[in-house]
Amino acid sequence: MNLAGLKIGHTTDEQMHTGCTVFLCPPNTVASVDVRGPAPGSREAMLLQPDKPIQFIQAIMLTGGSAFGLATADGAMRWLAEREIGHPTPIRPVPLVPTAVVYDLFMNDGQRPPDAAMGYQACQNASDAHVLQGNVGAGAGVTVGKWGGFQNIMKGGFGLHSVEIDGLVVGAGAVVNAIGDVVKADGSVLAGAREGNGRWLVEKNPYRQFPSLPQTPVGTNTTLVVVFTNAKLSKIEAHRLAQRAHDGFAIAIRPVHTTHDGDTAYALATGQVEASFDLVANVAVEVVAEAIRCGVRQAKSVGLLPGLASENGG
Repeated sequence: MNLAGLKIGHTTDEQMHTGCTVFLCPPNTVASVDVRGPAPGSREAMLLQPDKPIQFIQAIMLTGGSAFGLATADGAMRWLAEREIGHPTPIRPVPLVPTAVVYDLFMNDGQRPPDAAMGYQACQNASDAHVLQGNVGAGAGVTVGKWGGFQNIMKGGFGLHSVEIDGLVVGAGAVVNAIGDVVKADGSVLAGAREGNGRWLVEKNPYRQFPSLPQTPVGTNTTLVVVFTNAKLSKIEAHRLAQRAHDGFAIAIRPVHTTHDGDTAYALATGQVEASFDLVANVAVEVVAEAIRCGVRQAKSVGLLPGLASENGG
């Protein structure tokens, strides 16, 4: 799978079902971000806004552990600093590592969240070949379909998808921790709120009305996406690409961008080929949707929590 010059690395705590995932950027990678969910947890998000002068970053970190997991960025900064990689300043290069979190504390009672050592190891593990998907990295402890209550949820995970068209590469990595269901291209449910008999709850509740009791905790669901391309984009165009990525969220997740979500999309442009922005954006919408679906297709069961990969013999 072509990653447009990026390298992706996971560190996974299999015992605690948490972890982190880093996207290491080649030099002069332009970046921006668009946050649609009202409950995000992040670091360096303002730096990526299109009115800020910084153009290039060195890595993006996606992590479990809620706000505790932001510590993983410290490990990535140390790894980059040891290699003198960072934004140039008069004294020394300063690595810029925007970071976003998912809330996976239900899986481990909030014990042993990802830390700086895990962030460092994710950088050590980074590769542009054979990147694992499913219950790995920031996807280790994520779930989907929580709109119908925790007794009906399924396992989410980390998904990755990329396409190449005449030398243009557009891809996306997704950490799928949605309150909504993940749906197929025809709108039918792929993974989500499901009764014990295997029937989807949406069949009885077509508007996916949340139960009044127990109430779904606000801010405990977030889908994170990094959309990447080898196209040459300005920072403003990268911001527009991050905006368009949310169209892919809406295609693959129902409902999305709710009060309970912190949905965040990053865009990275490594600047290797000339391409029409609209082509890049149109392809990005499709690859984001497919990366989200890959995240649940590759997810394995954890205890009594069902995952599609286990059910399908993966």
